[in-house]
Amino acid sequence: MAEFRNPNQQGGGGDNKSFMVMMLAVLAVLLGMQFFAPKKTPPPAPSPAASTESHPATQSGSQPAAQTETPAATTNAASTAPAAPAKVTVPVVQATAASTTVVENELYRITFSNKGGQVTSWILKNYKDNDGKPLDLVHQQAAAKFGYPLSLRTSDAALNTTLTDALYVPSATGALAVPAKLTFKYSSGNVEVTKTFSFDETYMLHADVEVRREGSPVRAYLMWPGGFGDQYDTYSYASAQIDTNIDGKTDHYSAKKTTNDGVIGGPIAWGASSDGFFAAVFLPDSPDSAVLNTIKNELDVGKTIKRSSFSMSKGAVNEAMLGAGIADTSGHTLTRIFVGPKAISILKKIHAANNGPNIESLLDFGFFSVIAKPLFIVLQYIHTHMASNWGWAIILLTLFINVLILPFRIQTMKNGLKMQRIQPQMNDIKAKYKKYKATDPKRNEMNAEIMKLQKDNGVNMFGGCIPTLITLPLIYAFYEMLPRVVELRHAHWYWLTDLQAPDPLHILPIVMVISQFLVQFYTPSPGVDAQQQKMMAFVMPAITGWFTWYYGSGLALYWAVGNFISIIQQLVMNQTSLGKEMRAVAAKRSRRKAGLGAGTTIQGRR
Repeated sequence: MAEFRNPNQQGGGGDNKSFMVMMLAVLAVLLGMQFFAPKKTPPPAPSPAASTESHPATQSGSQPAAQTETPAATTNAASTAPAAPAKVTVPVVQATAASTTVVENELYRITFSNKGGQVTSWILKNYKDNDGKPLDLVHQQAAAKFGYPLSLRTSDAALNTTLTDALYVPSATGALAVPAKLTFKYSSGNVEVTKTFSFDETYMLHADVEVRREGSPVRAYLMWPGGFGDQYDTYSYASAQIDTNIDGKTDHYSAKKTTNDGVIGGPIAWGASSDGFFAAVFLPDSPDSAVLNTIKNELDVGKTIKRSSFSMSKGAVNEAMLGAGIADTSGHTLTRIFVGPKAISILKKIHAANNGPNIESLLDFGFFSVIAKPLFIVLQYIHTHMASNWGWAIILLTLFINVLILPFRIQTMKNGLKMQRIQPQMNDIKAKYKKYKATDPKRNEMNAEIMKLQKDNGVNMFGGCIPTLITLPLIYAFYEMLPRVVELRHAHWYWLTDLQAPDPLHILPIVMVISQFLVQFYTPSPGVDAQQQKMMAFVMPAITGWFTWYYGSGLALYWAVGNFISIIQQLVMNQTSLGKEMRAVAAKRSRRKAGLGAGTTIQGRR
């Protein structure tokens, strides 16, 4: 017979194994029923535990208790109920009240607000505004509407609101003396922001900015959103521009050429927003990955702008407000920032990263820069070593220029005398070809004869133009240079309170009219018709008088002094044998041509 064993018998390993298999099977069934049974949705509870479970670090570090009991059950659960994308939350770092931090050295006093971690005042101690108060480079009206300096800007409008309105936690409040470091931190929800600024004894500071959302970096531009506190009239607003140095080439973009929310890619040695006298320049630590953002807005400055005498309207005055900001494609922005005057002595010492170009080319002298820049360098040298007042420096510069031009003026007189001597022969040649039309080839023969006559008698047909070719470019260069150099800003000389502003008493324009008339009166002009001489004697003074009436008094001073020096030189030359012969020939020719008595010419007088 077959042998039967008691199932409760403890002997034999096979029964124990069967029991364990059976128990595991029962356990597996029970667990399976738990996993496949309908689940009730618990009410939402914003508990710290729930927030912790949703963080990626928590998910990778541990699993829920039910999942740790059986990998198989975990697999089934994952296959039937896919998990939603995880949201990142960060610990809250946020100030509970507004505060300010003031960073100060001998050059500036910068006031930071923990609201947005941005600048509300940037005072340059060595410069004054038009009311004589310390100059604040923050254009308060523009900043209130478009943003304050060193604020952050992204492509997300909602995030921008958070970045500018949040109360950051500063590393220090109150007053800070350089060298110093100031850090602003903010984090809430899924956004983390860190802004660190380092300061020294110069106009430079360094910024380290990083914005993260959902744990990922966000490209956030560190901004100078628009305008400068020294802008007060139409010219100062019109001088605003965006400046860039890319691949060693400096470009300047006026408001008309600037795109709102434009993006300029690298390599960017430096990028800036500036006006005629001051600038905010960003010099990124990594030029190759730097990105520049340009901003252009319009602002009604009708209540604050200084209106010119030409402007009769008292209504709205909309002016372009240009701004710029720097960021890095990695999302972590490291950059130096220069905020200060566009003074050559300062700009030439500041270089871009990796021994890149300096920012001297930020100062644009206009079309005549090839003359205007050396002209100012000489003027600055005179001011530094010879005259402590800019007005006297301009007078000395004018004297030096006229001394250099004197040999050309003497040569012009000699050339003019030779021209007068051969004038009858030239008239005979012109009469010979008078019957031919201007388009007739015979006219070319006339010109050839005249040129041969001049050459045989040592006459240079362009000799009389040399002084004019020298003086006019210098005047235009001075015209371009004068309103662009910050060194001459608010420079005074006697009754002139600002050499870059018109003469408040209009003394110099009147002097200009008189001196210009005397220049025309005493300077002989051989070969010029008497009627033309009379017209020029009155028209030129009127033009120069009108021009200097409304322009910077520094130019009027330069021009008037130059005229008086020319008059003195001409009076002296007129007493020489050359001058006497020249006047006699000119008077004789004028009488012969006009058929009148002596003294009809208005020029070449004693």
